[in-house]
Amino acid sequence: MSAEQVSPDESVRSAIEADLAELVRLAEAAVGEKREQKGGPVWVRREARRDPAVSLSAALAADDHEVVAGLLDDAVVGYGVAHDEVLADGGRLGVVDDLYVEPGAREVGLGEELMNHLVAWCEQRGCFGVDSLALPGDRSTKNFFESFGLVARAIVVHRRLQAGDDSTAS
Repeated sequence: MSAEQVSPDESVRSAIEADLAELVRLAEAAVGEKREQKGGPVWVRREARRDPAVSLSAALAADDHEVVAGLLDDAVVGYGVAHDEVLADGGRLGVVDDLYVEPGAREVGLGEELMNHLVAWCEQRGCFGVDSLALPGDRSTKNFFESFGLVARAIVVHRRLQAGDDSTAS
C-alpha cells in the first residue's frame, strides 16, 4: 500500500526492513505499557511477541502479514501489524496483532490512520471481518476499536490459581 498523508508532518506507510529497529523499540514499549494493565501479565506471557526483532522481521517478509509504520516528521512513532488467518471453513479473518503509537504522538489521528491502513489491507485480502484484542478496563482501546465498528464477539475469562511460580499473573 502507498503512503497515506495524515497532515503535513504525519503519514503512514507499509513498513520496510530499514524500520525494524524502530518497530522493535515500539513493540517493546507496547509490551511495557500493557504489562501494567489489568490482564496484562497473562497477556505478556501468552500473546506478546517473544522476540520482536525476529517476529517483526518475519512479518515484514510474510505475504499474509502487513506491517505499517506511522511517521511524525519522518520519525517512526507508531506501528501496526495485521495478518490474514484462513479459518476452517476457508473464510479469511483479518487479525490486528499490534497497534501502538507513542504516548507523545497520540490524539492527533495517527492511530486512526494506522487502523485505516490495516482495515483496507484486510479488505483487499478478502477478509470477512477484523478481530483484535483489548484488555479489560482499557476503555480507550475499547473505544478506539469501537469507532472502527469492532465490537466484542467473545469474552475470555481467567482465574488465577495458587499453583505455579508467578504471583503477578492476573
